[in-house]
Amino acid sequence: MKKTMILTALIALPFGLSGCDKKPEAAKVEAPTAAATADAMSNMAMPVGAKMGKGSGTVTAIDPTAGKITLDHGAIPAVGWPAMKMGFSAKPDLLKGVAVGDKVDFDVTVTGSAGEVTAIKKQ
Repeated sequence: MKKTMILTALIALPFGLSGCDKKPEAAKVEAPTAAATADAMSNMAMPVGAKMGKGSGTVTAIDPTAGKITLDHGAIPAVGWPAMKMGFSAKPDLLKGVAVGDKVDFDVTVTGSAGEVTAIKKQ
């Protein structure tokens, strides 16, 4: 009986020790998804997917209370826009000092098809 136990232990020992030199598998860390990155950056000044450009045009309408300005502008290649007349959002303070008919240079941030004038200066 004693021989059987010793023999069994000797046979089982290599199997028991076979995993001793293996290093534990490192936990897999996945790169953050685009959505997670967008959420983490939501408090940043420029929205995800936004493009910035500079343009020149003529003011055709202003609504400072609503924070809206309409510009008849030339092409803005940086955002892929041809010349057109369109409305933009803008902070009301930014619209002080410009009037309908003024020729202006402006900076715009475009998200999707919506543009926001972020700086404006009379020519």
